[in-house]
Order: sequence, then C-alpha cells, then structure tokens
Amino acid sequence: MAQFPKGFLWGAASASYQIEGGVKEGGRGESVWDVFSHTPGKVRYGDSGDLAADSYHRWREDVQLLKDMGLGAYRFSMAWPRIAPNGDTNWNQNGFDYYDGIVDALLEAGIEPWVTLYHWDLPQALQNRGGWQNEETAHAFAAYAGRVGEHFKGRVRHWLTINEPQCFIGMGYGTGEHAPGLTLPGEVYDQCWRNARLAHVLASDALHSADGSNQVGLASTGDIWYPASDREEDVEAARQLTFARPEGVDSFLFGMILDGMADKLDFIGMNVYHGRAARMGGNGPEAVDFPAGYPRTAMDWPVTPQAMEWGPRFVHERYGLPIYITENGLSCRDWAALDGKVHDPNRIDFLTRYLRALSAGIAAGADVRGYFHWALTDNFEWAEGYGQRFGLVYVDYPTGERIPKDSAAWYREAVKSSGAAV
Repeated sequence: MAQFPKGFLWGAASASYQIEGGVKEGGRGESVWDVFSHTPGKVRYGDSGDLAADSYHRWREDVQLLKDMGLGAYRFSMAWPRIAPNGDTNWNQNGFDYYDGIVDALLEAGIEPWVTLYHWDLPQALQNRGGWQNEETAHAFAAYAGRVGEHFKGRVRHWLTINEPQCFIGMGYGTGEHAPGLTLPGEVYDQCWRNARLAHVLASDALHSADGSNQVGLASTGDIWYPASDREEDVEAARQLTFARPEGVDSFLFGMILDGMADKLDFIGMNVYHGRAARMGGNGPEAVDFPAGYPRTAMDWPVTPQAMEWGPRFVHERYGLPIYITENGLSCRDWAALDGKVHDPNRIDFLTRYLRALSAGIAAGADVRGYFHWALTDNFEWAEGYGQRFGLVYVDYPTGERIPKDSAAWYREAVKSSGAAV
C-alpha cells in the first residue's frame, strides 16, 4: 500500500498547442509549431495541432472531467502567441479572456490552476528574429510573464516558467526533430541554453514582482539513473550520472539547468517517465543494459518505476527544495472497444508501479508535495502526431468526443483515498 503526506496534491496536466486547436481564432498569432507541423515530412502522418483536442471550444468539458475525478489541481499552459501574437507587448485581450474563463471555472470547481508559461509554442515572430538564439527572446518572455502575472494576481499562485528545455532546445535547435527544426553548431547552440536560463531568471523575478505570494518553478525531464543494486557504490554511481554533464549529451541535465539558480526557484517540477540502472564499474559509473524483451511503452520507453523513487531522492538531496511531479504517464495503443469503453490495464499497472515507487521515495526523505498525471486527455504528441495516446480520457479526434478510460476511474479512487488505494 502506498502512503502520501497529508495535503498531497493530485492533478493532471496538458499543454496549449497539444490540446487547444483554434490556431487562427481569437487573435492568436502564429507559433513555431504551426510552421513546423505544416512543413512536409516533419510530423508523422502529416498531422498538425490545428484542431488537436479542440479544447479551445471544449474546455468546459475538460474542467468537468477534472472535477469528476476529484482532482485538486490542473497544470495547463498558456499559449504565448495567444497572449502576445507578435511576441511583443501588444497584448491580445481575447487571449486573456479565454484563459480567464478557464481559470475562473477551475477556481469555481475547487481546482487550483497551475500555469506553465512556455510549453514550446514560441511566437513565430520571435523565431524570425532568431528565437532562442537571440537574447531578445528572454526579455520578451519576461515581459510576457510579468503581464500575465499581473493579470492573474490572486487567482493563479503556482507557475512553471518553462517546460523541458532539454526538449525544446535539444530537439528544436540541436537535432532538428522539433520546431523550429534547426541543427545549430556548438557555440550558437550553447547560446540558446544561456538564453533559456536567462528567460527563467527574468520571468521568475517578474512573477515575484507581480505578486510576492507567487510560487515559481520550472519543469525538467530526461533519463534518471537509479542503482542496479542496494550497494552504496551503485547508489553513488546513479547519483553521479543523474547530474553528469557529458560533452555533447543533453541528458537529465539538472546540474546545467538548476545549479546556481536555486534562489530563483520556489519548487522543482520533475517530469518523470523512465530511467536507467547504474552500477559502479572498474572505471567509474556505468550503465546496465536492459535485458531482452524488457517491457516498453507505445513510445518505446522502458518501464522503470525505480526512476520515480530515486530521481526525487537525488534531486531533493542536492537542492533541498520542494518537488512536484509535474508529468508522469505513458502512451498506450488505446481504442474504443465494442462496448464503447476504453480499457487500458497497462496504464493502471504502470501508474500503480510508479506511484508506489514515489511513495517509497517520499518515505526515504524526498520532499515531494504533488503529482500531475500526463495527460488529462489524449492530444497532439508533437512530432509523433496523433499516433500516441497519453490521456486518462480518450479523444475521438474527428468528433472531439471525450471518453474517460478505465484508468480515469482508477485514478479517481486513488485520489479519493489519498493514494492508499494504489
């Protein structure tokens, strides 16, 4: 049986470009993902986020789904180009009106809004001037953060500045797999990292200036290393590799992102999906290979609940800050069965394993205060298009119909029992 602290926060998460649609409605400007997804060959099946889960029109249904599951919080992102269509200070009132509706409905339902300011949908106007290569982007982001912080003062108190810089920089400006699809050389690429760090620092200051009670963090992701055995030398090998910064590798990179910035963080968001086992070899820490036939998700990610125990333990040990699991989940090959329901036993098994591991990590001393399942609904999964389904709720994309999966009912009971039913 899993145990979680009193007051532990249970939620679900989403991101604007992945769920909203309505890309040309309400005065929204163009984003890098609009351009990238409409470039032939960039997204599987030729998919784009033009419609996504149509949450731009169906967000009231999504709030009701959260309420039906008894969740205490909803992590969602605001689309920067919906607030600032050109990436400047010519603010779009229609954008504020849209998010006002969501925030107010959440509060009325007793659900706390947790807002991510940047979940990868950079205004294309800023990309035209260099995007994250240009320090101007960091200052534009700070202006956006300050304006949004002022507007939602007293209603939104928990903010994540940026989501997974490893992905939007590493895959967007390094490998070219994600928007804007660039493969930059070393020094220019490194400048993107410096500007992302600066963006967080400036935005954190702006949000705290807007409201001194604001709590500000960021969300990071990647491989977490866990010990292959309970030997202390293997624990040390996993600890070292979790924070290592090997040349040319964007791994978990907590050191790169968080070292020296602890005073700009009120909490750390961890997006935990998978990890790798480590042991201490004759020449230092080394990886342990997965055996043949090891279980993997539909995204081909290994199922490693150990990451959910050891990642928070190592991160809390190093930084001493409160931690929230801001994403965790898996993609399954879900479809509506002949009975009209969506049965996802693999998801229930996965979540049971990972939440039990999280409970063990908390028992070992990690100060983890909340958990957000990724995702509330199925959605546009970036370069994978609509071929991957991470949601607790199935979305029939042609109609927009939502069908809660078996895992949604399971999660409702887990939340109702404060985790004891896990």
